[in-house]
Amino acid sequence: MAEVIPKNARLRLRLYVAGDAPNSLAAVANIKAICTEHFDSAHELEIVDLLEQPGRGLTDGIIVTPTLLRLSPLPAHRMIGSLSDTRQVLLVLGGQ
Repeated sequence: MAEVIPKNARLRLRLYVAGDAPNSLAAVANIKAICTEHFDSAHELEIVDLLEQPGRGLTDGIIVTPTLLRLSPLPAHRMIGSLSDTRQVLLVLGGQ
């Protein structure tokens, strides 16, 4: 069963990418579209380019890009890939 985020919860996401790699560009476009359509203004999306900030991924244990982290609401979740399967992304993020 999919986890549903409470109406008053703010979704906090961090997407790790590697420059202009095709999967990274696709992941950015896909998560922005999903957030706009399903979470409107109730989300915060941080995009971290590991080519510009390589140390940032160490804290979160990032070994492959693109990787999406749901930081809140807890529990945290992670998803790897271009995020092209909207249904699967929504299951991980807790959307309907």
